[in-house]
Amino acid sequence: MTEPYDPQNIFAKILRGEIPSHKVFEDDTALVMMDLFPQSRGHTLIVPKAPSRNLLDADAATLGRVMPLVQRVAQAVQAALSPSGIRIAQFNEAAAGQTVFHLHFHVIPIYQGEQLGRHGGGKAEAEELEDLAGQIRTQMSANSSQ
Repeated sequence: MTEPYDPQNIFAKILRGEIPSHKVFEDDTALVMMDLFPQSRGHTLIVPKAPSRNLLDADAATLGRVMPLVQRVAQAVQAALSPSGIRIAQFNEAAAGQTVFHLHFHVIPIYQGEQLGRHGGGKAEAEELEDLAGQIRTQMSANSSQ
């Protein structure tokens, strides 16, 4: 780790409500939202609320609480969108591809025969993101009652 955590990063601002997001789910542990620059349809982010730059400086207790949520989101994405597979990604530092220096996890649906977009590539339409967030949210709600 070369730099300290910056509380002015975009995810910290979203967590504080200073910038809007396409929210899927929120609890005391994390915010789940749609990626504005998705690599595929349904690309979802899980952003822990505890401040840390990435996995390397994250509190172990935070990781213990957030990983079941990552699994729950992946299951909801699978149920809502029926992708051929799901990729879970997490980047640590710029050399590894991290562009926002607040710990977060990517749930990226993979669709057979469709190329993934570039990480941080084209911006999605707000209406599509809201629709996808609603579909995933519905599945998360359905799965929480089981």
